[in-house]
Amino acid sequence: MSKSKTQSTSRSYRRVAAAVDAVCAVAADSDATSLDEVVHAVSLERKREIEITSANLGPGVCGQRRFYPERDIIVLADALPSRDHTLAHELGHIVFDHEGAPAVETTLEVSDDLIAYMLSQRAHAQIVDDGADDLAEWEAETFAAMLMTRLRVFANRGAGVSVLRFDEALG
Repeated sequence: MSKSKTQSTSRSYRRVAAAVDAVCAVAADSDATSLDEVVHAVSLERKREIEITSANLGPGVCGQRRFYPERDIIVLADALPSRDHTLAHELGHIVFDHEGAPAVETTLEVSDDLIAYMLSQRAHAQIVDDGADDLAEWEAETFAAMLMTRLRVFANRGAGVSVLRFDEALG
């Protein structure tokens, strides 16, 4: 069972909203308004590379965050109904520093069937444990929804630092 580094043990919309505000501040400093640009800005702020790639993931798996000693990789399933939402969800895991299972370079050489089986076993364990991993998933999902809403507002009102800073000023 993996443990989350999440300090909180209960669901907190304020905690998630604060994280979204922090990410939007980083985005404003980098003039990033698209989600891919936001991920890059977060990567620069953390001084830790975040690579985005796609792969044929197991059934029911939309995305994964793979943690390596020197970087994070967000892997998105090849065919997604909402790429951006899944990307935002995985970014949420990174922002909250949710600890998952560290990936080893050799994991990339394992067959897709084995990875899908291992993930299904982990998913089953999460359901049974219903603990820190459940909170981590809730935080990542709530973060994704809030961040995507903020980015849609920015897109509808015009892009750029001025919109991000205006929204920050209004809270």
